[in-house]
Amino acid sequence: MTYSLKNVPWHILVFLLPGFVIYTLFSALPLLDTMILSFFRDSSLGREFIGLANYQHVLTDPNMSAEFWNALWNNVKFFLIHVFVQNPIGLLLAALLSLKDLRGARTYRTLIFMPTLLSVVIIGFIWQLILSPLWGVSTTIMGAVGLEGWFQPWLGKESSALITLALISVWQFVGIPMMLIYASLLAIPDELLDAAYVDGASPMRIFWQIKLPLILPTLGLVTILTFIGNFNAFDLIYAVKGALAGPNFSTDILGTYFYRTFFGFQSNLGSPTLGATVATLMFLIILAGVMVYFYIVQRRLHRYPM
Repeated sequence: MTYSLKNVPWHILVFLLPGFVIYTLFSALPLLDTMILSFFRDSSLGREFIGLANYQHVLTDPNMSAEFWNALWNNVKFFLIHVFVQNPIGLLLAALLSLKDLRGARTYRTLIFMPTLLSVVIIGFIWQLILSPLWGVSTTIMGAVGLEGWFQPWLGKESSALITLALISVWQFVGIPMMLIYASLLAIPDELLDAAYVDGASPMRIFWQIKLPLILPTLGLVTILTFIGNFNAFDLIYAVKGALAGPNFSTDILGTYFYRTFFGFQSNLGSPTLGATVATLMFLIILAGVMVYFYIVQRRLHRYPM
């Protein structure tokens, strides 16, 4: 079989070329350069190739590995709070907003999604002011309903600081899973739901046995997007707790750990090569999570015709 240049889909290549060039210049090449940098170290003689020594240093050195594993475990907890709090709330809100008889649905949808549009830094400072035990309004608000005795400096305690920050993040970004699930619920044909009503199915049975199976691919997508976003998180922790992610590194996640390693903090100098090593480890963790999703979870999801 012979091919001629006339058979080449040039119009498709022309449309793909700008995206391919931008992705290569600003994503693929910096990532490749970061991975290469992780195999070197800076010395008085210049940059020296040391193989996997940086990875061994980060993962096993008593000083660095303790902070790395602590940041990784905190990141896992940060992600689990989002999965088990943010996504169920997003599902509940989407189910309520998709009800036909709900008044003011557009207003509720806009108000819930609005915090997503705000800067994470602004959100962090606002909640820091609200929860401050010195000048915050939390004690006044809780006192109005007789709960002032329940107030605690949640952002200042090791046991509650990370949970509090995760819940602030949930409050800000719950609009994203809500909108994705809401769009998926609206795509379910009315004929299918009407047939279920005619057969005498209750609203709860329709949701659990018809709507929920149909939106499972969307729930899987929301979960993997949450995973990627949480393991790339940095700005909220940095805005509220700084690079040291206090108290006593209880809110330290991989993003803040990378920042301290690369740029340094207080009297400690940063190391670009060790920073590149931490960044590569973060990439490999996210890549492993995405591969698990695509090769194990995604293959078991069934896409029903709608």
